[in-house]
Amino acid sequence: MSTLRVTAERLTILAHPNADALELAQVGLYRAVVPKGAYRTGEYAVYIPEQAVLPSALIEELGLTGRLSGRGKDRVSAVRLRGELSQGIVCRPGALAGTDLAGAAAGGADFAAALGVTKWTPPVPTSMTGTVESAPDLLPWVDVENLKRFPDVFEPGEPVVVTEKVHGTCCLFTFHADSGTVQVSSKGIGAQHLALKEDATNLYWRAVRAHGVPAAAARLAERLGASRVGIFGEVFGEGVQDLGYGESARTELPGYAVFDVSAVIDGRLHWLDAAELLTGELPLVPRLWSGPFDQQTVLELADGRETVSGRGLHLREGVVVRPVVERRSEVLGGRAIAKVVSGAYLTRKGGTEYE
Repeated sequence: MSTLRVTAERLTILAHPNADALELAQVGLYRAVVPKGAYRTGEYAVYIPEQAVLPSALIEELGLTGRLSGRGKDRVSAVRLRGELSQGIVCRPGALAGTDLAGAAAGGADFAAALGVTKWTPPVPTSMTGTVESAPDLLPWVDVENLKRFPDVFEPGEPVVVTEKVHGTCCLFTFHADSGTVQVSSKGIGAQHLALKEDATNLYWRAVRAHGVPAAAARLAERLGASRVGIFGEVFGEGVQDLGYGESARTELPGYAVFDVSAVIDGRLHWLDAAELLTGELPLVPRLWSGPFDQQTVLELADGRETVSGRGLHLREGVVVRPVVERRSEVLGGRAIAKVVSGAYLTRKGGTEYE
């Protein structure tokens, strides 16, 4: 998931093609439906992104009682309003009256705490839980931000690779070359520097054992001269999320696909190309395209049918973009990597969002 920040943003106002009383307020590449005349291009307002959970007082103030998502009707999610995808909320909360929003935007202020806005945490099914133990040397995954929020992560024409984003649950795996020991965790648990003790009923452990991840990691560590190797994969199939790709997580061989690799070599952490290192060794997420970065191309690739099964069984969750040559992004303050999630995925009915 992306990090949660509630920020002041400069708006671009566009006409709504299907509603005379509505307009579209654009923030980055996101668009949120707003009442016509409420804002003008160049003005500043507060942007509350998807996956934000709002306090009841703010929901009432914004006139959104009973109109948000989740059991408590308090979570911001993408919706289609008169045919247009609306992502996030554009507003000027009373609690920030008198605030210099232009200055706040320039300074990168985060109003989440001031407004009582928190980040939604997905539930964890029992098959993905287990007994945990301290794992300070576990190689962690990172939050991948949305390209629509940060459209300047990549330079126009920069060589990039676009892979399919798979709707499953993130499995963190670390191999320690000195001892030959392995650690398995989920994204949420791993972020707390915890690992799951091995358990034959745990989904993550079943996946890494069934697909031979420990042996592949050991071979890779030897090839690279690495002290630690991190392999990051998506475990998927019926029984994990609502999109199953024709697989079942209840079998001896759950769906599994690697999307990233890291390694500690001579004391430094390196992010590496999974396809270059693990083709023929482990299943990989599909690589959809490689070439000069173009926003429109990436946005179009985020939609369509999945390619994981090879049969286009259902819609695609989205895509992940990264440069051909790994680098740091000053825009993000970390790795240059971003995602785009398809509108059809965001607005599907009966979807699940387990971490």
